[in-house]
Amino acid sequence: MKKSVAVIGCSDALQGTPDYEMAEKLGFTLIESGFRLITGGLGGVMEAACSGGQAAPKHQEGDIIGIIPGHEKKGANPYADIVLPTGLGIARNLLVAASDAVIMIGGGAGTLSEAAFAWQLKRLILAWRQSPDGWSRRLADAPLESRYRFADRDDDCMFGFDTAGEAVGLLQKYIKAYAEK
Repeated sequence: MKKSVAVIGCSDALQGTPDYEMAEKLGFTLIESGFRLITGGLGGVMEAACSGGQAAPKHQEGDIIGIIPGHEKKGANPYADIVLPTGLGIARNLLVAASDAVIMIGGGAGTLSEAAFAWQLKRLILAWRQSPDGWSRRLADAPLESRYRFADRDDDCMFGFDTAGEAVGLLQKYIKAYAEK
């Protein structure tokens, strides 16, 4: 079964910005590497990741899932294969964070809430170091809080990455260990 990876970040990121471009590369690389992509299904980083995933030669229908906060599918970006309208508003962030792993690109308060949920759910979290602004840059290579989530891991943190390939390498290295917790 494919592992699901949520890509979270700024919903306002515009095409041509560093956050948008990294999300697009990441979506492409995740699908090419055999992962299922989950996003909040809207614009910005979410749209970019979905667009990149659609462009991947190994993309199959159903690989890209958008979990949107509203009741209607029409609010979703056009690149999600499956759109799940939840009607939960921002509470849908918990559903996104329940993926096997979470990758942050920039982001504001909504991204921070998703990361906090993922941390509490003991998910593997990656954070892009190169974001010009946002939470991923601030949290890369650091734990979200001083308490350890795992007694047997002294390296637990939001693992920082600089490239899409590095992110996939971290996923391949750690996802199984975190999934077993």
